[in-house]
Amino acid sequence: MGRTIFLTPDVITFLEGEGNYTFIYTNNGKKYLVSKTLKSLAEQLSSKFLRVHKSYLVNADYVVERMEDDRMLRLSCGKEVVVSRRKIKEVSGLLDHSNLIRISA
Repeated sequence: MGRTIFLTPDVITFLEGEGNYTFIYTNNGKKYLVSKTLKSLAEQLSSKFLRVHKSYLVNADYVVERMEDDRMLRLSCGKEVVVSRRKIKEVSGLLDHSNLIRISA
């Protein structure tokens, strides 16, 4: 749209890549489209952003639930993001060392 918006990383809940474009979702429910790849944005963000799938980069601060043997993450905004099979161990390890408490029902 020809505008520039500045976002601090702590307001970003997750990013969804689609080819050379990425949707950025924020904690206030807004969605922005940028013409950058998910990979290029991942390089600019801190380590609290986890690449859980080829199409998703998730802010660990907004993960509220791990489901289906860690194959799915529920975010505080209600969105459910799939974790690729190759990334399950890595993502589980990183989330186990974050401030999340694991409660099994």
